Amino acid sequence: MSHRNAPLSETGRLRLARCVVEDEWPLRQAAQRFQVSVSTAQRWAGRYRNEGEPGMADRSSRPRTSPRRTPSRTERRIVKVRLARRWGPARIAYHLRLNPSTVHRVLTRFGMARLAHLDRARGVPVRRYERDEPGELVHVDIKKLGNIPDGGGHRVMDRSTGNQHKKVTTTARYPHGKPKIGYSYLHNAVDDHSRLAYTEILSDESKHAAVAFWARAQAFFATHGITVQRVLTDNGSCYRSRDWRQALTAAGITHTRTRPYRPQTNGKVERFNRTLLDEWAYARPYRSETERRASLPQWLHTYNHHRGHTALAGHPPASRVPNLSGQNT
Repeated sequence: MSHRNAPLSETGRLRLARCVVEDEWPLRQAAQRFQVSVSTAQRWAGRYRNEGEPGMADRSSRPRTSPRRTPSRTERRIVKVRLARRWGPARIAYHLRLNPSTVHRVLTRFGMARLAHLDRARGVPVRRYERDEPGELVHVDIKKLGNIPDGGGHRVMDRSTGNQHKKVTTTARYPHGKPKIGYSYLHNAVDDHSRLAYTEILSDESKHAAVAFWARAQAFFATHGITVQRVLTDNGSCYRSRDWRQALTAAGITHTRTRPYRPQTNGKVERFNRTLLDEWAYARPYRSETERRASLPQWLHTYNHHRGHTALAGHPPASRVPNLSGQNT
């Protein structure tokens, strides 16, 4: 396709060439008539003489020879290292003593997938999927998070001051004497289709806590017009318990567990965990655990209603929920 500012289209080139070759116009007269240079008129007339009408089409701008192109043997070595070790361009370049930009161009030329799109264990592109309707599949997981001492931890203060705050915050101690400030457990449920999320901060990850959390999560999804059909979890002990199985069976929900050592199968909630840490848990320097927990409801509302999601073309999860306001019955 011609450039939009080009004076001649393929039809215009053909008309110019026919004026010169068939009607025997002087090159200067034809160039003036079609408002191009004499050399341009000569080029298209010459192509018409040699190739006819097909010669008026655009040709590739790629050079016939590339004497400075990376040798084929080097390209094969780059591809071999990428497939065998799953390294990025910079590390491959250091290993083979090449320029990183050269390695990047070779990988692009051979259509090698980005490392972010690969399953590192097998070196093949990650298979992505999405359910057609809300509720067809809900991902459930637990994220362990260290508590913040009153006054701020080592992320706000230096480490010695953070340890002093721990001693003031709690009297509990580990056997070796270090303050035992404890952990919080984020129980998360994410709908596969809409990415609508429900999160609670609980004190443990026991089967009783997991079952109670799911009862509230299911009620949350039901309030928003979502009927849960299937739940996907990892192989944690709470999800292998009889109480968990009975709770889902009583609600008519199918339970599926991921394959051992394959957290990417439950990737949507794993990605939500990372977003939760980046944009809430570690987003600003909290002065206490109470302050951080108090900010969670507002962040979760922003995530569900306002924050654009890359998998939803920049729209929030609310855009895919049939009854987010809870007014439709």
